[in-house]
Amino acid sequence: MFLDYLKRGVVAGGVAGLAYGLFMATVANPLVGYLEHAQHGHSHGAESGSVVAESTTALVSVGGGLLWAVFLGGCFGIGLYILEPALPGRSTARRFVLAASGFLTISAVPWLVLPPFAPGAEQVLGTDTRFLLYGGLVGLGALVAASGVAAHNRLADRNRWLAIAGGVAPVVATVVVLPAVAPPLVSHPELSAELVTAYRAMVVLSQGSIWLVIAGTFGWLQRRSGVETAVSDPPQPNST
Repeated sequence: MFLDYLKRGVVAGGVAGLAYGLFMATVANPLVGYLEHAQHGHSHGAESGSVVAESTTALVSVGGGLLWAVFLGGCFGIGLYILEPALPGRSTARRFVLAASGFLTISAVPWLVLPPFAPGAEQVLGTDTRFLLYGGLVGLGALVAASGVAAHNRLADRNRWLAIAGGVAPVVATVVVLPAVAPPLVSHPELSAELVTAYRAMVVLSQGSIWLVIAGTFGWLQRRSGVETAVSDPPQPNST
């Protein structure tokens, strides 16, 4: 059973990685190039060299995106196998709750302090310090996700909407409080606020989409194999 979950996770990650790599090659890389030109002006170097560089960047983006998503997919499969009995909802909901928790842990909470930075960004902290801070924020994200799931499970027998509110409360509190107390650590003096916002939105949406595709593809693979879940669906709580 464990190997089945791991294999489905890796395959789902591969599907998500192909989509993410193509997105990087066709959307993200051109946007990054535009941002670089917006800061430094257009370079009139050799066009042939530019074509080779762009092709190499596209290949690296596809390969890197594929490997990253396969890694996340494998982690998703292992995590679902271990945590599925504790996740709220039915089988489909459990997969997307885990995907949301993964996105919250790996990306969303760290970005509240260390937001995605575009080319030319100025960093207040050194690389080693940022790495350690990121690790701490990942731990905080995992704690927030676990607190939300635990709160939902404690309240699930009372009222469905109360359970949902309890599950979301730690996330909302973190999103409100953490940016308010964290000092600005990244700046883009040569880019407009609109371009920085567009870049960050692209990063957030692309990373979130990886988790959505992994969860959706994993579920499709389970249904296709005729095994919906390793645990039975719980009875639905009374909504009143």
